[in-house]
Amino acid sequence: MPIVALLHPVAQLDWTRWSIHPSTVIGLAALGALYFWRAAQRGAGDAPVTLPRRIAFVGGLLAIFTSLNGPLHDLSDHYLFSAHMVQHLVLTLVMPPLLLAGLRGWMLRPLLDLPIVGSLARRVTRPIVCFATFNVVVAAWHLPPLYNAAVASHAVHIVQHLMFMTAAVLMWWPYLSPLPELPRLAYPGQMLYSFVMVIPMSIVSIYIAMADELLYPAYASAPRIWNIDPMMDQMVGGLIMWIPGGLFFYGVMTVVFFKWVGSGAGDDTASAQVNWKPARTN
Repeated sequence: MPIVALLHPVAQLDWTRWSIHPSTVIGLAALGALYFWRAAQRGAGDAPVTLPRRIAFVGGLLAIFTSLNGPLHDLSDHYLFSAHMVQHLVLTLVMPPLLLAGLRGWMLRPLLDLPIVGSLARRVTRPIVCFATFNVVVAAWHLPPLYNAAVASHAVHIVQHLMFMTAAVLMWWPYLSPLPELPRLAYPGQMLYSFVMVIPMSIVSIYIAMADELLYPAYASAPRIWNIDPMMDQMVGGLIMWIPGGLFFYGVMTVVFFKWVGSGAGDDTASAQVNWKPARTN
């Protein structure tokens, strides 16, 4: 019998059983209801909220639901650090672009008329602020003191996830802003933004994957789902953040490049410079 089986109880996870957390259901239902109510308020000159946009927004809500409920949530909270990394990637790389893709600018524009909201929005949606906010939040919450506090306290864990999702929406704003008043980066700027986004995430990932000690002790006593010891689980979690997370932004960079070429800007030598003029928004 493997030593890991002697040291840790073996768990059997029921993949067909979905643990549902009412707070997530209530929050997502409220957000979905607000979205469809706002979509129904379209004025005469407003572009329609098309079916693909509605599907994208609902897909973002489903990404949150499947991350914070069911098997992935159970694996993340009780068994595997590596599953927690998958959960975090879904919440930061999958959910935000779907939500933003579902929005029209006119749905959010009334908020800009509120002095405090408008002023704050113009500050926090600047690309450098979006970049810094996301990476500081991700790095800070993966430091052992904060991460271990989140694992030990459900309330702190909720705060962690809310901060991840908020920072991730900001991170995606320079790509997908629906508001010309809070513009996207031009395509060259989006490519540069994608490239530098890889660097901080890689540093955090290497710190986790290459650590010579267990950074998050809660997983040391967790029941074993598979024959994988806590140190290996930690390394796999770091690699999940490092490789898929890094490749994802290179994929985004590739998509942006072809959008840039397809827009005709690639034939304009003046636009080939990395400028910060807003890209076109819907």
